[in-house]
Amino acid sequence: MTTDSVILVEHCLNREFLETIAVCDGEIKNLKYHQQRYESVLKTMGIDEFEDLSSYIEPPVVGLYKCRLVYTKESIKVSYHPYEKKEISKIKIVFDNDIQYPQKSLLRDDLERLYKQRDGCDEILIVKNLLVSDTSIANIAFYDEKQGIWITPKQPLLKGTTRQRLLDEGKIFPAEIKVHTIRQYSKIALLNAMVGFDILPRHEFLI
Repeated sequence: MTTDSVILVEHCLNREFLETIAVCDGEIKNLKYHQQRYESVLKTMGIDEFEDLSSYIEPPVVGLYKCRLVYTKESIKVSYHPYEKKEISKIKIVFDNDIQYPQKSLLRDDLERLYKQRDGCDEILIVKNLLVSDTSIANIAFYDEKQGIWITPKQPLLKGTTRQRLLDEGKIFPAEIKVHTIRQYSKIALLNAMVGFDILPRHEFLI
C-alpha cells in the first residue's frame, strides 16, 4: 500500500459518511446505487463484508422524504426528513483548485466555505483548474445542442448516484467542460438523489 493510500485509509476510519436516499410514498429510490457507493467507501478501509442497507430503511408510507443514512465502519444510523426542493436560478461561479470531496461524508467544511461566497445567489458552481466540477449540493449537466446530448463533468468532486445511474443508462455523457464555455449551453440540469435530473427553467451564471 502506498503512503497516500495509508493516509486515505486513516482519514476514512475517523469519519462519518452519508447516503441521502429519496423515499416517496414508502418506495426507496435507486437503492442499488447507494448500496454500491456505501460498499465502495468501506472497501477503501479494507472492509469486505457489508450490510444490506434496505434492512435499515423503514420509511414513512406517505409523502416525499429524504432518508439520511449516516454510517461508519461500525455503525449505521437512519433518519427521515420531509423534503422540499430548493428553487435555483442564480448560480455564483467560485474557483478552488485544491478542493477535494471524493466521498460523501459529513465533513463538508470546504464546501461550506465556498458556499458562503455565493453573494446572494441561490447556489454555487465550483470550478477546479478552470474545469467545471459540481455545485455544492448536486452534480451538473449541460445540453450540447451541436451533438444533441447532455454532458456532465468528467471529473466531478463527487461521483453521485444519480449521475452514475444516468451514465449507465446512456442519458448523459462525460466530458471536460471548461468554465469559459458554459454560457454557450442553452440548458442545464442538476443531478442528485432527491431531484433526479432537474432541468432548470431559467438560470444565470454570475462571477
